[in-house]
Amino acid sequence: MLRLWVKRVQAVVIQQLIPARGYLLTTCLRKQADLKLARSPRKSIHVPGEPIRRHFKKGLLTALDHGFLQPVTMTEIRQYLRSKNVSFHDGYSCLHVPSPFTPEQDTCLFIDKTTGRFLCKATLLEGSWEDFQDSMELLHKEGCSHLSPEILAGYLVDSDSDSAEDQLKDSEVRRIWDRAVWFSDLGEEESHQIKAMFNITKIANNTLKKFGVKCFQPTKSLVFPWYNPRDSSLNGLKLLSAECNKQKVHYVETTYPRPARYYNLFGLCVSGKKETEVVITSREVDCLAIHQSTGVTTIALPRGASCLPPVLLPYLEQFKRIVLWLGDDLRSWEASKLFARKLNMKRCSLIRPGDKQPSPLHAFNDGLNIGKILKASLPASHKSIISFRQLREEVFGQLENADQVAGVKWNRFPELNKLLKGHRRGELTVFTGPTGSGKTTFISEYALDLCIQGINTLWGSFELNNVRLAKIMLTQFALQRLEEQLDKYDEWADKFEDLPLCFMTFHGQQNIKAVMDTMQHAVYMYDITHVIIDNLQFMMGQENIYSDRFAAQDYMVGAFRKFATVNNCHVTVVIHPRKEDDDKELQTSSIFGSAKASQEADNVLILQDRKLVTGQGKRHLQVAKNRFDGEVGVFSLEFNKPCLSFASSKGKQKFKKLNKDAETPNSKSSEETPAKNKK
Repeated sequence: MLRLWVKRVQAVVIQQLIPARGYLLTTCLRKQADLKLARSPRKSIHVPGEPIRRHFKKGLLTALDHGFLQPVTMTEIRQYLRSKNVSFHDGYSCLHVPSPFTPEQDTCLFIDKTTGRFLCKATLLEGSWEDFQDSMELLHKEGCSHLSPEILAGYLVDSDSDSAEDQLKDSEVRRIWDRAVWFSDLGEEESHQIKAMFNITKIANNTLKKFGVKCFQPTKSLVFPWYNPRDSSLNGLKLLSAECNKQKVHYVETTYPRPARYYNLFGLCVSGKKETEVVITSREVDCLAIHQSTGVTTIALPRGASCLPPVLLPYLEQFKRIVLWLGDDLRSWEASKLFARKLNMKRCSLIRPGDKQPSPLHAFNDGLNIGKILKASLPASHKSIISFRQLREEVFGQLENADQVAGVKWNRFPELNKLLKGHRRGELTVFTGPTGSGKTTFISEYALDLCIQGINTLWGSFELNNVRLAKIMLTQFALQRLEEQLDKYDEWADKFEDLPLCFMTFHGQQNIKAVMDTMQHAVYMYDITHVIIDNLQFMMGQENIYSDRFAAQDYMVGAFRKFATVNNCHVTVVIHPRKEDDDKELQTSSIFGSAKASQEADNVLILQDRKLVTGQGKRHLQVAKNRFDGEVGVFSLEFNKPCLSFASSKGKQKFKKLNKDAETPNSKSSEETPAKNKK
């Protein structure tokens, strides 16, 4: 049935792509007389005509809203292309189709197999799967071979990239670039001194110039340019500075535009269009070292080993073989395996960290044979594991890097490190505590601590709305009451905005499938490695597949357990306890529902709150289960109300290990001092 269609065309986040200019598909109201499209209705929660803004200039958080995620499968994409007689080629992570935006027949448009988003490298035009469908309908309506700029002009609103703020950013990029000088123009002594600061004394000046690397003399920083692959114009910069702190050198990266809003591949313009092999690194200096040593095509990721944005995948489609060499620690190794899944594991090989295979720059400075290391890279995919021989090096790596295997350490909760040893991927943590004890406040700081250290985090707050949650986390981040210092709000908000933190916009009861789809999307798009669900009972929707509430909860726990394992992602689930007597401390058996939650969990954390019995008192955090090494125990928490923080003070903390066979300490022992406990 024909119906009037007032269709939005989603705004394209050009700042998050390699181009900084180009056409921008944005929201526009099409005249009803011109568009009576015979398209089957699609589900959409978005109100027609309402603009969708994916780039907020002062936004605190990045929202993952299931309403804006139009799920699309490969089958649907293929069927649609065949119905429109559009030829396509099956690539590694994208489908290749002729671009409707250029008259050149050999120009490809890339469609992401997972999300359906498209990118035309010739025009730098990109958008969602719905945008592509609208473009094909428009192409049919106009009866032309391609959508020229003149045709698109009547349907597109110009980008806001020429706003005053963006012009200021462009001028800042140009100012820094113009003031920076080539290393060949520096004096020999000054050049050697600056190179020594970054351990690149062996990198030749012609290699630096080939990649466009300059020196910004006022801060003695390396300047890495990001070029537009279409016309080699300058799109952005990354400055690398060295700071000395207690005889240790600390490197600081500064990105223009801000890193959370822009993606690029350093070294992409150096590679030829016919190159079929590439080495991907996490640092620009590693990229320089590999290229000078071997001459192979090498590129560096914009945000290191923390993220591989899907918007960059089309630029890697030309390569038949990809070697991932991201660093010399376990975190880089885990990131390599995660990125290989996104890039198609069949064409990826990985460099496992080790003494003979350190980071590329260290290997280059130590005189190791980098070409030999690249040839010894391991294929990312194996059909099967047939013997211990294939696992031998992996096991040795775990033993050799025991501290890294234990996971990322908390800075604000050192006592938690003594028990859990760290935050590890692929685990399920169950957290519980009495009503009103501060579970959400604690778990937000618990996750914020990790997020500050680069753990890509997704928050699913079903009980507390995102604005209130963001306010709590911002206060914990600043460790001060911003209500009394509003002049500092923008300063702290800008810092908070750059954290790798996303929020789901679910609130109240939700269907588990919608939540899991959003989590899966977040892992693919943002390389999320930590998901927080607060809380399980509150998110249980009315449309349960089981009439039994306990059975429904068991199903959800099993789904989260499977998600954590399959995606190598840590999932933290908050669960309310069942009703207990106020004079009794909570135990593992106090978790609401059946025993499945505690059985499936790798870690069980309990926030013990004795103030319900004794009046105002201190809270304790109990590690009741630890599958990693069996260490359990309890330590006290002191709540700082002005900054909403449970962070440990500098003074001596109350800490007590428990026998792992013991369920919980009794009330009396929990109030004793550490000295008495040791006795």
